[in-house]
Amino acid sequence: MPAKAKCDAVLMIGFGGPTRADEVRPFLDNVLRGRPIPRERYEEVAHHYDLLGGRSPYNDLTMRQAAALRAELDKTNVRVPIAVGMRNWKPYIVDAMRTLADAGARRVLGFIMAAHRSEASFERYQATVDDARAQLGARAPEVVYPQPWHDHPLFVTAVASRAREAFARLEFPERSRARLIFTAHSIPLAMAQAGPYVEQLTQSARIVAADLGIDTWQFAYQSRSGNPRDAWLEPDIKETIRSLDVKTAVVVPIGFLCDHVEVLYDLDIEAAQVARAAGIRMERAPTVGDHPLFIEMMASIVAAHAR
Repeated sequence: MPAKAKCDAVLMIGFGGPTRADEVRPFLDNVLRGRPIPRERYEEVAHHYDLLGGRSPYNDLTMRQAAALRAELDKTNVRVPIAVGMRNWKPYIVDAMRTLADAGARRVLGFIMAAHRSEASFERYQATVDDARAQLGARAPEVVYPQPWHDHPLFVTAVASRAREAFARLEFPERSRARLIFTAHSIPLAMAQAGPYVEQLTQSARIVAADLGIDTWQFAYQSRSGNPRDAWLEPDIKETIRSLDVKTAVVVPIGFLCDHVEVLYDLDIEAAQVARAAGIRMERAPTVGDHPLFIEMMASIVAAHAR
């Protein structure tokens, strides 16, 4: 399928999250899908949701992005249906695709809500879409995907804008001394070596740092899970903070598109505790979320694919 095959609908594809306390464990069961995770780790992650009100803001934030995308497309009279489908919770991908099929969509732009591609952040979502199409049978729309956009000028400028929000919370002398640290979700080393994930993250970070006029920066990983004996991407953000030779850090979660639980707990609670214990002031930049430049980027991609 050509990179810009003309589409008549958009499917925003996300991870999903529980919207109330009684959904947390069924959601985690869905995410794990039978993988052997120690019970203590399972309960630890469930407790993260308890600390954040017994729910995840992920679905709400993704719906807000979808609403902003609709409004941006309306400005240029690009009229295409937009549905949101989640891999791990309601509204599921298959239900969103059924809605689009019922509306007459025959070719859909699948916009996976992850800027940097790995098996976990891209191929697994494509596989879920393929399963959904199989369930829908002959009436299932075709699904095409945009080209990588991790280095799109509007995306990296939106990230830089969010980073500036964090730097602005520092007093002027601190700003020039603060260490810029980018973070992304850690993945198994073997998975990372099989795809462009690290290369794309590094490209994004380098462009953002240049936009900020900063030469010295670091990259760290967060939210590691899985077997502790397996090799995952490092360094971990907590160890990075402990080893800093400065007393101020600005952390930019460039690998995440909204402030969901892995940002709110792993950075705002866990990493922040480590920073306080080390006597380091840590300011965390917001994710791009519904930043106007990010939404404008999404709209430009949709418009390039729309009929």
